[in-house]
Amino acid sequence: MTNLPAMMSGVQLVGHGGPEMLVWRDDIPVPRPGPGEVLVKVLAAGVNMTDINTRKGWYGGEGRAAGWSGELGFPRIQGADLCGRIVALGEGVEGLPLGARVICPTNQHEPTKENPIHFVSIGSEFDGAFAQYCLVKARHLHDVTASPLSDIEVGAMPCAHGTAHNLLTRAGVAVGERVLVTGASGGVGLAAAQLALLRGAEVTAQCSLAKSAPLRAIGASILPRDAIPRAQSFDVVIDIVGGDGFQDRLDALRPGGRYATSGAVGGPLVKGDLRRIYLNDLTLHGATHQPREVFAGLVTIINTARIRPVVSNTYPLRDIAIAQTDLVAGRFPGKLVLVP
Repeated sequence: MTNLPAMMSGVQLVGHGGPEMLVWRDDIPVPRPGPGEVLVKVLAAGVNMTDINTRKGWYGGEGRAAGWSGELGFPRIQGADLCGRIVALGEGVEGLPLGARVICPTNQHEPTKENPIHFVSIGSEFDGAFAQYCLVKARHLHDVTASPLSDIEVGAMPCAHGTAHNLLTRAGVAVGERVLVTGASGGVGLAAAQLALLRGAEVTAQCSLAKSAPLRAIGASILPRDAIPRAQSFDVVIDIVGGDGFQDRLDALRPGGRYATSGAVGGPLVKGDLRRIYLNDLTLHGATHQPREVFAGLVTIINTARIRPVVSNTYPLRDIAIAQTDLVAGRFPGKLVLVP
């Protein structure tokens, strides 16, 4: 640890609000790992709606700004996607060598006496990847040194592909099933389409036709964004959108079908007919927190490069506001990635 710099560059969130709350600094102290912790040099960090929602305080609900697990401490270094290289090990850390390339899940299990299923999120409850260095507990890290994917590709995957893999796991997507994915040109949606096809499912991707080329290229059928899916046509709906089309997506499920969601870019408040749910024996899944073995399954996919993420653009970390504006505007399909 003696060769580590004293200071680093990064972006600090100084309060809830717009992009003006993101402040670039060159004098952030480089953290030192304590027992069970690892210091990671950030190689790439994906841009995600969860960072924007956290910045806005969206997770607190109506009238209450908050992060994933409550009030945020400021200043906070955000960054839910981490691909980095281990540069220092805290006391007691074993099994993770210096120089290993690593990633971690966005949501990490940190049980308390009061809440045994308590989770925290990187870039929300503790500092994340929007800086040159990031401190992570060793037990949450996974080695992806063996992957032939580039740092930028790997940095695009933990949040979006981790979320998508969890959605498909919760919904139990199996070979031959018909799956509808909404918001399919975005990071999570495109990842869900890729991973569902990898499982042997038949995928219909609902998205803007202008951004459908990557989905056509991987073999998904395309449903225009404003179209209503055909009734009782799908075994599973993976919904990233929410909003006004919620009932249409319930109607699109066959009896015994499963609906799974982890996003609400079209609006968090929805209207639906409960009769449609119980008369058709539908199962609804909210999917955020994932067991370690679920994320480990994604790590195996990354290390064997069974899929590659669609990365449409990269930006210097200093240009984070531009990258987030591009993400919110939906200018590109797939992922956008920041490079420190």
